[in-house]
Amino acid sequence: MTERNKIMFENKLVAIVNKDIETGVAMNAIAHMTIGLGAQLDNTQLRLDNYQDNHGNTYPNISQIPFIILRGKSGEIRKTVQAAKEHTIQFGAFLNTMTGGGYQEQLANTLEKSEDQLIYYGAVLFGPWEIVSQITKKLSLYK
Repeated sequence: MTERNKIMFENKLVAIVNKDIETGVAMNAIAHMTIGLGAQLDNTQLRLDNYQDNHGNTYPNISQIPFIILRGKSGEIRKTVQAAKEHTIQFGAFLNTMTGGGYQEQLANTLEKSEDQLIYYGAVLFGPWEIVSQITKKLSLYK
């Protein structure tokens, strides 16, 4: 990210995906986490704009903020979530118990596990640029 973007954006939006899961599962995790995080925030915080083409078609609610996708192992994602909690950074997480079966089974499966038994498929963070950068600095870009 350029120095210009650091100055331009007060907050940073980052997803961390488990590098040991398949791409389709990773995309599912990103979608679910981002919807959840978006529900915690408002349009002003996310800096949402409606784009329009020259035919008048509208493409609503696209964030001005870069969305950076990183990768890590489950334990690294767990530590990132813990750091987000400690710094009161808004976050969402997606776990291995949140796939397979219906949502009721997923809720029950999650409830049966202790936090250290869960495998983190991903996390998404939104908060002050410098704090989120510090929390995620050891993670690499998702490729």
